Amino acid sequence: MNVHEYQAKQIFAKYGVPTPKGIMVESVDAAVEAAKELGGPIWVVKAQIHAGGRGLGGGVKLAKSLDEVRILADEILGMTLVTHQTGPEGKLVQKLYIEDGADIKDEFYLSVILDRKLEMPLIMASTEGGMNIEDVAEKTPEKIITVPVDPAIGFQGFHGRELAFGLGITDKAEQKNIISFAQKLFMLYMENDAELIEINPLVRTGSGEFLALDGKMGFDNSALYRQPEIAAMRDLSEEDPDEVEAAKYGLSYVALDGEIGCMVNGAGLAMGTMDTINYMGGTPANFLDVGGSANAETVAKGFEIILKNPKVKAIFVNIFGGIVRCDRIANGIIEATKLTDVHVPVVVRLDGTNAPEASEILKNANIQNLIVASDLGDGAAKSVAAAKGA
Repeated sequence: MNVHEYQAKQIFAKYGVPTPKGIMVESVDAAVEAAKELGGPIWVVKAQIHAGGRGLGGGVKLAKSLDEVRILADEILGMTLVTHQTGPEGKLVQKLYIEDGADIKDEFYLSVILDRKLEMPLIMASTEGGMNIEDVAEKTPEKIITVPVDPAIGFQGFHGRELAFGLGITDKAEQKNIISFAQKLFMLYMENDAELIEINPLVRTGSGEFLALDGKMGFDNSALYRQPEIAAMRDLSEEDPDEVEAAKYGLSYVALDGEIGCMVNGAGLAMGTMDTINYMGGTPANFLDVGGSANAETVAKGFEIILKNPKVKAIFVNIFGGIVRCDRIANGIIEATKLTDVHVPVVVRLDGTNAPEASEILKNANIQNLIVASDLGDGAAKSVAAAKGA
């Protein structure tokens, strides 16, 4: 689960992580009133969407008067903001964050992420603040500092000193400031079940203080039950409506760009299925895991969600009946044909618990466009052929 910048900064404030003052608004008039309240004389008008690269896309602009605040707020609010993270379709800007200007001396990059290889949190920093960190990693990887922190011992002074020296911060007072900043950020990360905290840029002011000029946070969905305040910040309007709907039925769904819809049980089998479709010359249109509690209703809902995508030309149902019985899936496929116009070929491979019963159920149903596959490779090949109209 992701949150907006203004929400991330609300969390920062609870931990004493310094940020410029700001106010979230949802109208042009409110933007001007917020600017008056902040006092100026310089303000930053920021689009609030769940994506990076807002500045490059025209969603972050500097205003030097209240008239400029009004003009820029009117320009940004309601626009479809396209960045490298939104895709070409962009995202509608429904909220703005009006923020005080800052005395910027230097810009840095700072984040706390999970390093899956090391199996521990990693503090990552760079002197190249304000740039896409992916570009920095590709072109000048030597400018990225990484400091792993074992949760068993937590953030220690030597972690902070390694970070400060790596960023070239030599002034003793400034070293103390950046170490304190990083320590608070790490505590925030651990105590809130965060998956990512990213500040780009982190700025050093003329007085040697450090401010989070930006704030991006993502949280572990599986831990939200113990983070009710974080869960309450969820903005469903920023999420894919099909993914939200799928979650209501216990389905894990992620839309992709291909033409073969996938319905599978188990994340590992789903990944293997998509890889095999690619190997056979096709492209998957989605990741959809029906999980272990699938029934006729959830399978039917899965078909409905898959078929909302106009690019889908065939569906591959690949079920191994260990967690979920194959006959449940077969009944779900039949139910789906009653509730949804399944107008594309459906390739079905069922194996495991009650697979023979499932085959009989599907055989007796007389469903048009139903193609039976013997194994994963056969199913993927038939799905690709069906999608191509062969």
